Amino acid sequence: MEELERLAAEIARCQKCPLARGRTHTVPGEGPSNARLMFIGEAPGFHEDRLGRPFVGPAGQFLEELLRSVGLSRDQVYICNVIKCRPPNNRDPLPEEIEACRPYLDRQIELVQPRVIATLGRFSMARYLPNASISQIHGRPRRIGDVVVLPLFHPAAALHQPRFREAIEQDFLKIPDLLREATSEEDRPEPGAEQLSLF
Repeated sequence: MEELERLAAEIARCQKCPLARGRTHTVPGEGPSNARLMFIGEAPGFHEDRLGRPFVGPAGQFLEELLRSVGLSRDQVYICNVIKCRPPNNRDPLPEEIEACRPYLDRQIELVQPRVIATLGRFSMARYLPNASISQIHGRPRRIGDVVVLPLFHPAAALHQPRFREAIEQDFLKIPDLLREATSEEDRPEPGAEQLSLF
């Protein structure tokens, strides 16, 4: 955990992009340093900026509800975002902001070493599947390198549009099996093929 705490302190000092001037707090991420499941969202919102914690507003409450639906709790997973500061008026992250924060996210993934990464929304999905459409590939896990990536709709979108809510609830049901499969493979040799679809 010490390395993650050091990284959080580094993020708190970050001045790499103009978002640093408008933030209340940086929002590095939180969760166990050995979490098998990592969620990567988009960016902090109003509540996250005020508290310095990811997913603490309505979308976070829905995320916790989704976790409970598959027998998990927030303290068992690692939660972070593509960018670590709130964009003005919750606008989409800009490419240069994503790039400025990329080393921080790279380091978080390297330190936690999750077996399954659930991307929440199109910006985190684009890290692994840059040319894909989330409406077409949500809920379809892919093995990319040594992790299984599960693209999901963002909980905030699901709160606003019922069709997304039903989809994310159904997609979440795949997580327990993915975790079991990924964990059982830990002692096996690497498969060798990247971006191999599991289903």
